[in-house]
Amino acid sequence: MQLLLFNEYKLGVLIDGQVHDASAAVAGLGYHSPQEMMRMLITDWAQMESRVAEAAANAPGVPLASVTCRPPVPRPGQLVCLAGNYLEPAKPERGLFNAFLKSPNSLVGHRGTVTLPDTDATVFHFEPELALVIGKPASHLRAEDALDCVFGYTQLMDVSARGLPGGFFLGKSWHTFGPMGPVLTTRDSVPNANDLGIRLWVNDEQRHDISTRDMDRHIPELLAEVTKVLPLEPGDVVSTGTHHFGLSPVQDGDTIRLQVEGLGPALVVRCADPLKRTWDR
Repeated sequence: MQLLLFNEYKLGVLIDGQVHDASAAVAGLGYHSPQEMMRMLITDWAQMESRVAEAAANAPGVPLASVTCRPPVPRPGQLVCLAGNYLEPAKPERGLFNAFLKSPNSLVGHRGTVTLPDTDATVFHFEPELALVIGKPASHLRAEDALDCVFGYTQLMDVSARGLPGGFFLGKSWHTFGPMGPVLTTRDSVPNANDLGIRLWVNDEQRHDISTRDMDRHIPELLAEVTKVLPLEPGDVVSTGTHHFGLSPVQDGDTIRLQVEGLGPALVVRCADPLKRTWDR
């Protein structure tokens, strides 16, 4: 199933390109925020799945382009990102495990705008990534058990400001630096998340064409590594890293499109820079 949040954070289901309002399924949950609603839905999915499907089946569909898409996980408690995590021509051998926390407040939805901040970055990059949405409490996972804790998958761009002091915090956590969506695809709809193509375009010029097969650490192993360090809760997000070959500057007026195979419509955002900076590319 492909879930989304739209307009005023209504729950929807995407079926054949049409958004069906499924908010009736969660009307009695007593949540206080969109993220709490998604957490409750994820935690109780065994009971909620049929209710969501029924609500969507009874609602008329409208085109995706006619609604405002929100991040499908609007404010995860933790947004963990892998650093690198792909075998590349310049790095053909496995490296050390590395990850960082990105601000959950950086998230923005499909057709949103990423605004480049007034800071002395040398360049800005948009990194195409497959992100995991956690479905169960997870701590000290064994790799062989790790996939049981994944609820589903979504598309994420890890926007990065290069050349700043302060490491990943100043490089990754500015307002709007986390485009996500447009849908959250449940795990049962993705036969093998480590066999998906990932492509990214800037102004219809393709910059990335990679596969999740080329991850340095595949999903079970990376989740085992992450949960050695910190526990994960339902609704948390782990983004699985990117292949840096193909990264190039992104600047004011660009349109960026990310398509992860099997995860629904492409995630599209616009880049805006009030300072109108440009880079050679």
